[in-house]
Amino acid sequence: MFERLQNSRNALGYVFMAPAAVLLIGLLAYPLGLGTWLGFTDAKIGRLGEWVGLDNFSYLVTDSVTQLALFNTLFYTVVASALKFALGLYLALLLNKNLPFKSFFRAVVLLPWIVPTALSAIAFWWLYDAQFSVFSWVLTRMGLIDRYIDFLGDPWNARLSTIAANVWRGVPFVAISLLAGLQTISPSYYEASAIDGATPWQQFRHVTLPLLTPIIAVVMTFSVLFTFTDFQLIYVLTRGGPLNATHLMATLAFQRGIPGGSLGEGAALATLMVPFLLAAVMFSYFGLQRRAWQQGSDK
Repeated sequence: MFERLQNSRNALGYVFMAPAAVLLIGLLAYPLGLGTWLGFTDAKIGRLGEWVGLDNFSYLVTDSVTQLALFNTLFYTVVASALKFALGLYLALLLNKNLPFKSFFRAVVLLPWIVPTALSAIAFWWLYDAQFSVFSWVLTRMGLIDRYIDFLGDPWNARLSTIAANVWRGVPFVAISLLAGLQTISPSYYEASAIDGATPWQQFRHVTLPLLTPIIAVVMTFSVLFTFTDFQLIYVLTRGGPLNATHLMATLAFQRGIPGGSLGEGAALATLMVPFLLAAVMFSYFGLQRRAWQQGSDK
């Protein structure tokens, strides 16, 4: 029987996939299923709870704090993702050129992505400090402001400040990924378009962007997912304040479920994030499928 197993390609494939399947089921599928189940119960910390159906969801839909957290999450995701794409694409185009010390600059660009999120958040918390902010100190010395800015004490300042921190951390991922895509574009396309009289802008619009679209779709899907589910940066930097102005769905779910003790409500909040995440994935998937169909692919 052991020899038959060795000679069976399908059986060996299942054997090799088994460890990964166990990890996926144990660390992803089971927690997701348990969290979804808890969202339909009134479970508290230390108590299993009973089935309450859609009660948690109906309450959260009308809850003003949840509505604010949803607005914060969408605003945070849209603005941060757009800025990360624009800056990441610019950096990728810049690093794709024949610059001196190009390898060094590519390594430096990766630093914000490599640094642990909690450490980045602490650094920004110091930079945004109401009394000792480096940003405010520089601006006052330049004569642009006459008093220190309350970056994290004002609701809109806090929203924009957290977005800036997220953009700083996320741009390297977008830039390096798009740079890898740019490296796959053959120089012959640019040579042919230059012979036809295309300007640099026309080359970017009609050569670079179309060929880079599949990479952009995949990279921005991951960027949107990472931004929408951001937790560490917000929790360390503001803990959702001031006045819940920076609470995202992820941080509010944690606050309701763990410190607040209402596991069912926190799980329901986390479950409410799933449709938005699926929408982002499906938008990217159907966009790529449509492009493949336009290019004549049957896959």
